[in-house]
Amino acid sequence: MEIKRDDYLNKLINRENNGLIKVITGLRRSGKSYLLFNLYYNYLISKGIDKSHIIDIALDDRTNKELRNPDNMLKFIKEKITDDKLYYILLDEIQYLDEFEDVLNSLMHIRNADVYVTGSNSKFLSSDVITEFRGRGDEIHVFPLSFREFISVYQGTIDEAWDDYYNYGGMPLVLSRETSKEKTEYLKSLFEKVYISDILERHKKIKNKIELDELLDILSSAVGSLTNPLKLSKTFRSEKNKNIDDKTIKRYIDYFEDSFLINEAKRYDVKGKKYINSPYKYYFEDIGLRNARINFRQTEENHVMENIIYNELRIRGYNVDVGVVNVYEKNEKGSRILKSYEVDFVVTQGNNKYYIQSAFSMSNPEKIRQENNSLINIGDSFKKIIVVKDNIKPRRDENGVVTMGIFNFLTDANSLDV
Repeated sequence: MEIKRDDYLNKLINRENNGLIKVITGLRRSGKSYLLFNLYYNYLISKGIDKSHIIDIALDDRTNKELRNPDNMLKFIKEKITDDKLYYILLDEIQYLDEFEDVLNSLMHIRNADVYVTGSNSKFLSSDVITEFRGRGDEIHVFPLSFREFISVYQGTIDEAWDDYYNYGGMPLVLSRETSKEKTEYLKSLFEKVYISDILERHKKIKNKIELDELLDILSSAVGSLTNPLKLSKTFRSEKNKNIDDKTIKRYIDYFEDSFLINEAKRYDVKGKKYINSPYKYYFEDIGLRNARINFRQTEENHVMENIIYNELRIRGYNVDVGVVNVYEKNEKGSRILKSYEVDFVVTQGNNKYYIQSAFSMSNPEKIRQENNSLINIGDSFKKIIVVKDNIKPRRDENGVVTMGIFNFLTDANSLDV
């Protein structure tokens, strides 16, 4: 089964031979290697590139262990370049290569080399490499499958697809597992054998794996809830009778973010036009991994749907914050009081801005009023959208607020332009 990931493939094609190192980042097992070694490799072959001019090396393959030495790697590549034609150098999981910054710098000096690398850790890649090369690194972040990609190969109805997707997420290999048990076991094994093992290997100062596991469980249970390291430290004391200081918790959260397991959404004061330092919300890069982490005990569709919407917005390239709208209202005694409304997502991209509410159900007038209040009180002219679980076509009310169904939102890449 081939999953076409045309958005990412086109990004690579558009960056071909642009003089920059193409840095492909993302969660491990999200499809980076498949994108580079299958989809992009086949594209190069289809346009007539000779196989001898494609140098592809998987550094996480133990048979390539000797090439993790920087001098061996450079010697190997230079011996492969035997003429003046363009060579495509594809290096998978570059973080396994010692002194990889120096190696990539050296490759930049080869005039007829076009370099592509993948990696699964933001500290090693998106921050260090992009900074190291000062404008010579070009990052492409690969997410797990979007719902659009998921249903493109799914065998079943869209409702069945949604049921699978919100339970088991979009890790590509989940689609090859037939039973719920197989999908569950695969997702759980990814945590222990891949993600947690990677973190422990990378950060050898971690002495207490149990604390790391417990924090991940707490974050999984509280997905989309406002929190911060200090609050989490208090949770450990009250619920687990453990003293873990907030600095340690912040460090662990950074490890999860560096591995692309979770993402932090900052709070933004819409009217004050400024960020609020704390608390934050944390969302999982793949909702199936989150569900598996807590043994599928808390898979309420409203929280899951919010996480899926957040991921979809980031897949489309938007910056996503959590909005706060502060307004003065009169109470029952006629006194003015400050009231805060939450907007699930403040979404920006260049000059475009959207305000989006995730509302699993708006089954009664009070719920409709509640969801609309946050948006109506913003008071600017940018588009305001409520996404609901009901399978409805987009419709606009007298206040200009658009309501649309989750399927319409997820399956139409231009759904925000209604």
